[in-house]
Amino acid sequence: MQAFWNRRRQQSHQFAVIGMGRFGRSVCRTLKSMGCEVLGADKDERLVACVSDEDVVDHAVELDSTDPGALKDAGLFEFETVIVAIGNFIQESVVTTLNLKEGNVSHIIAKASTDIHGRLLEKVGATKVVYPEKQMGEHLARSLVRPNIIERLELDPENSIVEVRVPDAFVGKSIVDLKLRNEYGISVIALGHQGSPFEINPNPTAPLEVGMMMWVIGSNHDLNKITDLGR
Repeated sequence: MQAFWNRRRQQSHQFAVIGMGRFGRSVCRTLKSMGCEVLGADKDERLVACVSDEDVVDHAVELDSTDPGALKDAGLFEFETVIVAIGNFIQESVVTTLNLKEGNVSHIIAKASTDIHGRLLEKVGATKVVYPEKQMGEHLARSLVRPNIIERLELDPENSIVEVRVPDAFVGKSIVDLKLRNEYGISVIALGHQGSPFEINPNPTAPLEVGMMMWVIGSNHDLNKITDLGR
């Protein structure tokens, strides 16, 4: 097994995922759909068989990730990036992350279920900690309060890029007419209709149309001014 992955460790689009629960399978499925080579691992033989049957991964292995010897024998230490998708079993995920760190894995992305869990993961060597349940909850709450926001990309705690429906008050007016930078403190970086290619750096004098979507960048405070118009 180790020799198999040694031959591939130089490939930049090659990942290992430990934990074949819903989150882990989703990560594997998405990575594979993007052309990446994926190894999936879990201690539950039923889950290993499941991902093998569903062709979610390129190779699946049953192992106890709290055993560094098992990780080494399976070639997990040969990966540049390993995702620890265990999450709900705190001790197991922390020990697994520590084992990967001590095995000199460069990038360890670990799922956390709580803030304390996340801090523990960071202390034992996680390069990045993700909170999928927390992020899904925040996304749902935002969509309920501001349903006109289609997608949000947080640049940092204070600034974001959002895809938003063009407010009715903007229809028929141009970016120049609206003076968005002066009046709202935001910049439009793309315009288009859903399902069609977006125009990057759009013509600032062209009138906005009904049903248009726009990608805008700015502080969260300023972006709220725009998104509140569609409520």
